[in-house]
Amino acid sequence: MTDSPASRKHGKNAFFFVLVTVAIDMLGFGLIIPVVPSLVQEMLHVPPEDATLWLGMLAATYALMNFIFGPVVGALSDRFGRRLVLLVSIGTLVVDFLIMGIAGSIWLLFIGRALSGISGATYSTANAYIADVTEPANRGKAFGMIGAAFGFGFVFGPVIGGFLGEISPRAPFFAAAGLAAVNFCYGLFVLPESLAPEDRRPFDIKRANPFGAVKHFSKLPHIAWFLVAAGIFFLAHTVFPGTWSVHGEIRYDWSPKQIGFSLGLVGIGAAVVQAGLMGMILKRLGTVRTALLGMGTSIVSLTAFAFAEQGWMVYAIIPLGALGGVTGPSINSLMSTLTPRNAQGELQGASSSLNSLAMIIGPLTMNGALYWFTRENAPVHFGGAAFLLAAVLTVVAIVPFLRGVRENRSAIPAAAE
Repeated sequence: MTDSPASRKHGKNAFFFVLVTVAIDMLGFGLIIPVVPSLVQEMLHVPPEDATLWLGMLAATYALMNFIFGPVVGALSDRFGRRLVLLVSIGTLVVDFLIMGIAGSIWLLFIGRALSGISGATYSTANAYIADVTEPANRGKAFGMIGAAFGFGFVFGPVIGGFLGEISPRAPFFAAAGLAAVNFCYGLFVLPESLAPEDRRPFDIKRANPFGAVKHFSKLPHIAWFLVAAGIFFLAHTVFPGTWSVHGEIRYDWSPKQIGFSLGLVGIGAAVVQAGLMGMILKRLGTVRTALLGMGTSIVSLTAFAFAEQGWMVYAIIPLGALGGVTGPSINSLMSTLTPRNAQGELQGASSSLNSLAMIIGPLTMNGALYWFTRENAPVHFGGAAFLLAAVLTVVAIVPFLRGVRENRSAIPAAAE
């Protein structure tokens, strides 16, 4: 008699499955980015300028569902185990991509995006699985591999989606559904359960309440200014996932292939800076100066994107914009340094809450700015409006950051300044 997948001892195959799950989730998400604008235009019979607001609402729907159901899915995995939650989430992704691939109505696209937001919580469940099956000494390396899988999907998804989009705007959806279906079948036979029955706990709606995360902020008053700065900075940078595709089509008449290729370069630039240059820059400048360098570079690059009238200019700006990627890790490192060990969970909860809210507000704000200044009867036509707004928000983010540095000056290590 053979053991069932749920009862087999976890091993390298299970770990590989979790890595593949994260990579495919992001690959599937990235695959559809270059073609969603074309699909919305096809359904509504409108030019890209008029599709912009709908794209913002679709992105906000995904983020809202992810915000609401993220804690719910996490609590369910504590109650029923990681395996069931991961498999259900991946199965939901298959259905989601198929719905969007065959959708003949914009409302079916909204249903698909909502399902994506719910099933997108696999990332946190994957992290919980890794925590279950690794020793503390190896956990950092394991989480690093999860991050690498996440980055792999984001870099190559838009590139592949762009090429498939040249065939049909629906082709990337079916490709994403196929990838998710293969992963589901693999996990059904390979993935064991990582959470023992005796370690499970009852489902508690209080732990599953996303708005309960507000309590984190009241417990971290000494780093509140840094949290605000990080939240505003993250909000500014929602301009990339929110408007990049439709902005490229409106302003430069880019095809899905060009959109996907440019997004892939953005992802590669971010990976090179964060994985290759981050340590060197921190060592030379310290955490505070590195964060200021990142914000300053972001202001310059976002402003340059705003006034880039030719498509080739965008490619010249991307390497400079990649340096802005040092900001988030620097602020997170600074906050972590100022937070006691027993409050690190509160810190991550507060930071995650702000990022989730930014992902809801950002697409509506950035796409709204793009629509307002590119619509047919706009009082002033300016295709770079969303990027200029992002630059202004980044300037605003510097204010609470410097306030936080001043209030915590005595507690910040000299090496971090």
